[in-house]
Amino acid sequence: MRRFLAFLGAGFLVGALALPAAAAPSDDGDGKGDKGFTITDSRITESSGLAASHLHPGIYWTHNDSDDGPYIYAVDSSTGKTVATVTFSGVGKPRDVEAISIGPHNEIYIGDIGDNLDGTWPYVWIYKLPEPKVLKNQTIRATQYVVKYSDGARNAESLLVHPKTGRVYIIDKKEDGGHLFEGPATLSSSGTNYFKPIAAVDLWATDAAFSPGGQQLAVRGYLGGIYYDWNGGKIKREGRLDVPLQGQGESVSYSADGTKLMYGSEGTDSPVQAEDAPGGSSDSAKSPSGGGSSASGDSDGGSGNKVKIGALAVVVVGGALFGLRRLTRRR
Repeated sequence: MRRFLAFLGAGFLVGALALPAAAAPSDDGDGKGDKGFTITDSRITESSGLAASHLHPGIYWTHNDSDDGPYIYAVDSSTGKTVATVTFSGVGKPRDVEAISIGPHNEIYIGDIGDNLDGTWPYVWIYKLPEPKVLKNQTIRATQYVVKYSDGARNAESLLVHPKTGRVYIIDKKEDGGHLFEGPATLSSSGTNYFKPIAAVDLWATDAAFSPGGQQLAVRGYLGGIYYDWNGGKIKREGRLDVPLQGQGESVSYSADGTKLMYGSEGTDSPVQAEDAPGGSSDSAKSPSGGGSSASGDSDGGSGNKVKIGALAVVVVGGALFGLRRLTRRR
């Protein structure tokens, strides 16, 4: 056991030396802070979802994973500080909240879709509430939707709402790759909403996001990411994303203007790191290699990957510890 613990400690030391410094609160000149920031709220220790506000420039909504309550937090990306806490009422006790997304009519969707034992819960929940027009601490009544999968219960951490159609999608979390699940055209608050698989996703997905125009789908995992051409739901793989190495990389959101992908992580004082989105601010524009300046396509070259290889040990060890913690967590 001592030798094992020593190995873990050495792994973390090697990885820490190779990892870039955490992103500090940064303002890119327009007040939006889309160069990255650090979440400084001591209450937010398991930030598992991230969504750029539609009504408040530079604000990102986030939430804790589990053992918190019916809360979401508005974080100012220019300072990293929480500027509003919203309590959503009218629902039961949240179980394992893993994702957040904003629909075309400024509705916030919250995915209580986690299942650490991968099939324990016969159903999961989605909550919907209007994005507040004024940023202040307040309580807003939410609508609760019961969700089941057409092929049986599963674990998931990715919920996303198409910015044009408002249709809700979920990607399940499978080590060898999962599936994109499509919900009904309109969710029902009085019955069960069945989600059916419509496409394979080649990743152990921890979060996903649509580009603002809805033509790209970005999916991240712990050690990488993939972006797809949406293609009306018949997704087509376009290339790899340059996902930064993070302790527990659990969230992704496009910036409001679509030029950046914002990657978040769990933990105290957790960083949200920005990378250029494939195609820049245009959903239809793609570089000759199929990605933007930070998209690596399907190539493994580049200086960024050299840093990643140097830090791979700590991520693997961290992932193992993370998995043990998740399995022993109170359901």
